[in-house]
Amino acid sequence: MRGWWREISGLVLPVSCGGCGRPRAELCKECRAALHGGAPRRVRPDPEPAGLPVVHAAAAYENAVRAVLLAHKERGELGLAGALGKALAGAVRAGTGQAGGAGPLVLVPVPSARRAVAARGHDPVRRIALAAAGELRRCGVRAQVVAVLRQRRAVADQAGLGARERQVNLAGALEVVAGGERLLAAGRVVLVDDLLTTGASLAEAARAVGAARGHTGTATGDGGGQAAVVAVSPSAFEINRNCQ
Repeated sequence: MRGWWREISGLVLPVSCGGCGRPRAELCKECRAALHGGAPRRVRPDPEPAGLPVVHAAAAYENAVRAVLLAHKERGELGLAGALGKALAGAVRAGTGQAGGAGPLVLVPVPSARRAVAARGHDPVRRIALAAAGELRRCGVRAQVVAVLRQRRAVADQAGLGARERQVNLAGALEVVAGGERLLAAGRVVLVDDLLTTGASLAEAARAVGAARGHTGTATGDGGGQAAVVAVSPSAFEINRNCQ
């Protein structure tokens, strides 16, 4: 019935694939495979900013993957959040060692500037994180989203800035909202962003989270379910083969 309804709604309200533009499919089979079919891998930007947590990735930001992310983020094709969230959920599982019983996962989205959210009409990273948390729970992993990071000062547009310029632009720009440290203490923190470029945003997010939790540095790994910060970028996904 679901497939039949999609066919009917596609005739009444024509849609096209967010990856390749093929008609009558929000995300075609080939583009879905490009988004979900990569092997897990750890990635590091070069140069790597100080304090960057471990980043797990499985799909390069190119072709269909790039098109889908931009369609969701910039063109407001919100129906793509489910597919992106499923991919992000797989990356989270890869980054946290598949240890669903070692404590709940606390997904912390890296915040966009308020003016960017207002211009787009939605917060793409938070929306993808919520979809990922739902997918993780469906697969038996305790997960929740806590949007406790905020910008404490204005930052310049990152487009066109080099790696060093981005680090300077973002240094000290984020903070955890009052009372957020209590939410962060509820489990293993996983920072999520929609794209890894130089790693400056994730490094600054890790610094802010670490400061709120009383750490002078950022721990990676399991950390007993308390100190771990694992950064995951949905420009690189791994799908859990036991939960399709």
